[in-house]
Amino acid sequence: MSFPIAFHPIYKHPLPEGHRFPMEKYELLPQQLLLEGIAEPSDFFTPKEVDLKHVLQVHDSNYVNHLLQLQLDAKHVRKIGFPLSNELVKRELIITQGTIKGATFAIKEGIAANIAGGTHHAYPNSGEAFCLLNDQGVAAKYLLQHKLAKKILMLDLDVHQGNGTAVMFQNEPSVFTFSMHGKSNYPFKKEVSDWDIALEDQTNDAIYLETLQNALRVIQKNFAPDFVFYLSGVDVLATDKLGKLGLSMQGCKNRDIMVFEWIKKLQVPVQVSMGGGYSKDIKLIIEAHTNTFREARNILK
Repeated sequence: MSFPIAFHPIYKHPLPEGHRFPMEKYELLPQQLLLEGIAEPSDFFTPKEVDLKHVLQVHDSNYVNHLLQLQLDAKHVRKIGFPLSNELVKRELIITQGTIKGATFAIKEGIAANIAGGTHHAYPNSGEAFCLLNDQGVAAKYLLQHKLAKKILMLDLDVHQGNGTAVMFQNEPSVFTFSMHGKSNYPFKKEVSDWDIALEDQTNDAIYLETLQNALRVIQKNFAPDFVFYLSGVDVLATDKLGKLGLSMQGCKNRDIMVFEWIKKLQVPVQVSMGGGYSKDIKLIIEAHTNTFREARNILK
């Protein structure tokens, strides 16, 4: 069975000296998936740029126009963390369309993934922390408007709170925003999701997995989604430079197993975006992200 995976042009613009964003993972991960036979060449698709009408359903037109025209002020650009360029904006538009298209594939295939994405710090009217447009937010609104889903769960397990997503859907009862993240991690001013679980520094595998299992049980009982967007950040690892949790590689893998087994039990489609991963050793980042794809195929395909 097909496992649709969105792949995108790599951002090549020089980054500021000392920049910690590991762009090479976006090239290495697809290679690893092919090497192991987790994915076939035919599984990958390269989307076109998203139609702005979909973006404007959740993002402010003034912000989007300034972004497209590269007219954001210097303070805003610093918050984003990337040097603003046409290349960067175009890549973000392609990533967003990859998540929309992946969501529609997931309805047919059960699961689809995005090599990039998980840009949950993008607010309706601003971007920050490497996030310009909220790819899963745009895709969730697309599904609702096209009556492809009625009850959507934003399952955010990145180490950082999905602050932009929380604000984006704060008045949308058809979308349940759940974020389980590091209590003392960025963003230091948290927003209010439908349900936030803030974990203490160095939370270990056992506590993390027990907390997640209990949360999934409650969500299933009280919300019962018919579509899931899963943000599978691997910055929960103890080795992560930007995270403060204490998960082992096996613990992170067990998290993905738990999520996919829960989704299989629910019999609902899932779109997965990769989110963060900033361990010093790129091999650890690739292994953790690859585990997500391994378990997705093992359990759901």
